Amino acid sequence: MDMNQYLDVFIDESKEHLQTCNEKLLLLEKDPTDLQLIHDIFRAAHTLKGMSATMGYTDLAHLTHLLENVLDAFRNGDMAVTSDWMDILFEALDHLEAMVQSIIDGGDGKRDISEVSAKLDVNGVHAETAASAEPAEAKGSASDWVYDEFERTVIEEAEEQGFKRYEITISLKEDCMLKAVRVYMVFEKLNEIGEVAKTIPSAEVLETEDFGTDFQVCFLTNQTAEDVEQIINGVSEVEHVEIIQGSPLQPAEKPEEPQADIPAAAQTPVKQDKQKQPAKNEEQSKHTAGGSKTIRVNIDRLDSLMNLFEELVIDRGRLEQIAKELEHNELTETVERMTRISGDLQSIILNMRMVPVETVFNRFPRMIRQLQKELNKKIELSIIGAETELDRTVIDEIGDPLVHLIRNSIDHGIESPETRLQKGKTESGKVVLKAYHSGNHVFIEVEDDGAGLNRKKILEKALERGVITEREAETLEDNEIYELIFAPGFSTADQISDISGRGVGLDVVKNKLESLGGSVSVKSAEGQGSLFSIQLPLTLSIISVLLIKLEEETFAIPISSIIETAVIDRKDILQTHDREVIDFRGHIVPVVYLKEEFKIEDTRQDAEQLHIIVVKKGDKPTAFVVDSFIGQQEVVLKSLGDYLTNVFAISGATILGDGEVALIIDCNALII
Repeated sequence: MDMNQYLDVFIDESKEHLQTCNEKLLLLEKDPTDLQLIHDIFRAAHTLKGMSATMGYTDLAHLTHLLENVLDAFRNGDMAVTSDWMDILFEALDHLEAMVQSIIDGGDGKRDISEVSAKLDVNGVHAETAASAEPAEAKGSASDWVYDEFERTVIEEAEEQGFKRYEITISLKEDCMLKAVRVYMVFEKLNEIGEVAKTIPSAEVLETEDFGTDFQVCFLTNQTAEDVEQIINGVSEVEHVEIIQGSPLQPAEKPEEPQADIPAAAQTPVKQDKQKQPAKNEEQSKHTAGGSKTIRVNIDRLDSLMNLFEELVIDRGRLEQIAKELEHNELTETVERMTRISGDLQSIILNMRMVPVETVFNRFPRMIRQLQKELNKKIELSIIGAETELDRTVIDEIGDPLVHLIRNSIDHGIESPETRLQKGKTESGKVVLKAYHSGNHVFIEVEDDGAGLNRKKILEKALERGVITEREAETLEDNEIYELIFAPGFSTADQISDISGRGVGLDVVKNKLESLGGSVSVKSAEGQGSLFSIQLPLTLSIISVLLIKLEEETFAIPISSIIETAVIDRKDILQTHDREVIDFRGHIVPVVYLKEEFKIEDTRQDAEQLHIIVVKKGDKPTAFVVDSFIGQQEVVLKSLGDYLTNVFAISGATILGDGEVALIIDCNALII
């Protein structure tokens, strides 16, 4: 069988299971007695092992097999969850993630795991891998079976017609691949001679292969037990069959509450001992009962859908312009209706591309755990607003900037436990990672309660590196001084380390975020901590712009950058030092003539009134002088292609309704 067709699904599900293991292990480290967490980790590892074996990735399957042994010993109470074991388990996860990444990159997923395998070896005491995430008592006798009212009715009617009820335990081979297929084959054989009335675990769990090697079937038939056993044994990969004829049903006890919505598997009583765990939590039960209502869609398909819709937006603009020119009522009404419908379609398509920032945030608890050990610091991480959604293209790019900011906060910001106690602070430093929506933007904040930014040290380094002059240093306010840490090559680190302080500063973060149409700013109070705030657009493909004219050329300025538009008298422009400025609502705002920047001949030098657009970059405002405003419009942002890279102050282009190409101005490049 060619397994390559399942590779994408394997990769996606492997990532999910590894993330589950990471999250649950971090929680288990805080509460080593929580058996439910061990069960969850075991289930994820077990599923990953089966998938890996099916796909032929032997190293991956072998390592998860060893991981299962340790987890099985934990849940059986034969070994305690210790700090040393947690380090080994996390090390094993690092290897698993590296192997999955190798597969993503087109490799074979092979890796030298001899060292970590030796650490995971529990000396043969627990070498037999746990056969199942389901409790061992699931193999029990007829007394373990509990039937709901509907199931009892079916069974009673069948027995009245002379059918026998068999309660069958079927064991698949330990190395069985495609377990769900084997279960399906067993059901197909059984349905030829009778009827399956109930399964443990439920059919949904069997389909997802979220069980070990054993499952049970309540089967109604007029055949003998020997015939049934022979039929089941005819299915490949079946190792053992145990058949018990069901005893007469006892009168049903009246439940205290209606049970109709409770999954069959959740109604089965489970003995509580050190090997046992309560039935699945409420959310899992709902998922099992209702089934999944989501599908996996390749991001390339969504990109293709977005590209087609972008063409539709361009044609929509063209139709709106034609309807306006012809002044035809019916055409105008039709175009207006099309505009409303396409607007709703646009919202749906954009929402399809939205991904919770949780997918990025999930990597940080594990990273901080490692940094605590390397730096001998105690850190408490709080994550707020992980459900906030961003466009997939933005999500893919913000991981590295956030890693850089968090590493800087922990390395430079958070003090050692001893220093914090001397300052009257708690021993553990606090890092807060927060995301929230505001208008058409998403804000992500990284805040710590550490030492804050050292104003004096930043100034000294800035002067030493020639970032500012001594004259400028005298006039800078605190917030402007703090912004210097984003200057190219700026770093206050006295020593270069693997954590941060490599001399590249935070300009890499700033450049990456600005390339996404975002910005980053910082606030700090010395001795109290720092707050880095990132502002990002919700999406990068369809944006709202203000169309403006420069002579006969049409340009577009993103609405997200604009504070206000106005018409001023030329005499209101003031000269200060080497630049022109205006007094805008009590603030001195520098003026930029867009015609000069884009080398467009100015034929309106004598105009007494000027149209200005006040834009901002972080806390810095600038006034752009233009010829006129055309109006606001939603446009499709297109790149300039490989032949026109790094064009100054232009972030892309769009096609307007009349077919004209308008360049989209990159405000950040022009703000002084």
